[in-house]
Amino acid sequence: MHVVLFGASGTIGQRIAREARARGHQVTAVVRHPADVEGVSVVQGDVTDPTSVARVVRGADAVVSAVSPRGGQPFSMLSRAAHALIEGMKQAGVKRLVVVGGAGSLQAPEGGRVMDRPSFPTAWKPFAEAHAEALEVYRREGAGLDWTYISPADLIQPGERTGHYRAGGETLVVDAEGHSHISTEDYAVALVDELEHPAHVGRRFTVGY
Repeated sequence: MHVVLFGASGTIGQRIAREARARGHQVTAVVRHPADVEGVSVVQGDVTDPTSVARVVRGADAVVSAVSPRGGQPFSMLSRAAHALIEGMKQAGVKRLVVVGGAGSLQAPEGGRVMDRPSFPTAWKPFAEAHAEALEVYRREGAGLDWTYISPADLIQPGERTGHYRAGGETLVVDAEGHSHISTEDYAVALVDELEHPAHVGRRFTVGY
């Protein structure tokens, strides 16, 4: 499978590229500025520009977006990227899209959104809201694409690749102690599993231990 990956240089994007390559997939990394990404071919492109998206994804089997605002970009770039990916992929005739999302808009087991918990860091709220807005773009405008949006656990950080995870729907996945966490490595496993065996087309799902 030829996968075009936006955001390949980020913490999660690097793990996705590594996992996909380990399974024999061809990965093309899209970057805004010329850069080297280990083990993959690199092309220059802009995830917020539909014309650029169409150019770099044409001929691919699937697209993965692991983008995040950087270098002073406003959080609204997530919604701009969603619009551009939808439009650009339709122009290029590529249907499969998997998006690395946020956890803040998931339902907490006790009710309400995760980002509305009193314990949710105030500084993270605008970022969580931006992810929620981008998800709504896919829901409103994603008809015609086979899109999937994957929310991580409440805590995602580099760690061990176990190859195991539990999947959920709109509610945060928690363990027996009520904790919600997953390694970036196992998140990447879940994402590439979804690429290879689509089970959540046209909707959001979440993963955790």
